[in-house]
Amino acid sequence: IKFWFLLLPIAMSAEEIQRESSCAERYAGIPGNPGHNGIPGRDGRDGTKGEKGDQGEPGHPGKPGVDGVAGDKGEPGTDGRVEEKGNKGTKGERGWPGKFGPTGMPGPIGDKGQKGELGLQGRKGLKGDIGPIGPKGTKGELGAQGEIGLKGPMGPMGYIGPKGEIGALGPKGSKGIQGEKGWKGDRGDKGNRGSSPILPRSAFSVGLSTKFPPLNIPIKFDKVMYNSLNHYNTVTGVFTCQIAGVYYFTYHITVLVKNVRVALVKNGYRMLHTSDKYQGAEDQASGGIILELKEGDQIWLESFGGESFNGLYADPDDDTVFSGFLLFSTSDVAAPTPLSTI
Repeated sequence: IKFWFLLLPIAMSAEEIQRESSCAERYAGIPGNPGHNGIPGRDGRDGTKGEKGDQGEPGHPGKPGVDGVAGDKGEPGTDGRVEEKGNKGTKGERGWPGKFGPTGMPGPIGDKGQKGELGLQGRKGLKGDIGPIGPKGTKGELGAQGEIGLKGPMGPMGYIGPKGEIGALGPKGSKGIQGEKGWKGDRGDKGNRGSSPILPRSAFSVGLSTKFPPLNIPIKFDKVMYNSLNHYNTVTGVFTCQIAGVYYFTYHITVLVKNVRVALVKNGYRMLHTSDKYQGAEDQASGGIILELKEGDQIWLESFGGESFNGLYADPDDDTVFSGFLLFSTSDVAAPTPLSTI
């Protein structure tokens, strides 16, 4: 290779001399011999990678391959049903209680339902057997003597008694001289009219205008027959004693559809009970009692015993009535009537 590098400048200088001489003479020279082959270029494999070429057209599908040879049959496996049963695992611990869920929103109030129709009359029940008579109670001890009551008002004047017998005559005395008879005197003026006490008064009589009143509260009788002194309150259904004394209370009730249990109540205590079992038609019952009341005591009538005993009824043809009135006063104070002159 070094030899060729030395011959290359010599050949180039000889070619230059010949070119100058030919140009001077202006005759074409004889073509020189072809040069030797050049040094081979670098290997292009270390050059930069070219861009990816376009995808070629898909080839034709190949022919299906030949089926392979069937393999040998494997040995049968062990029967899983004859394996021993494993031991039962231990019971897990009890989990912690879950948290309470959030309180739900209250639902809307439903519409008021329509009033149901009057149901069919039920069959009459069988009469129950009479219970055994209870044992006789022991006699209670004698109670302590009560306090002496207030002195009552003066009674009316008694009838004039029979005329008494004539007494024996005394010894006969000497006869005196008879005096002259005097003149008749003038008639005196008429005196003023005396005072007389006012008799205390308290009475009422009221009726029911609705049917099936609420249970365990005073029945509000709003149909007034007599209540001029307003001792009975039609708003609360309660009679309030204004004059201490002995009273008589009575009631007359009508029963329909259901059984009835009513009680006459004094200051929260039931004093008189009345029960009526509905027999299939309009039944009626009544009760009455005498009570001694103090001023401020309260009396009312109420139904009790549950919805099956709430058959108290009233309409324009059938009444339920509650009445009461003063028999006599126990107060020793009587209000006098104003005096009048004649």
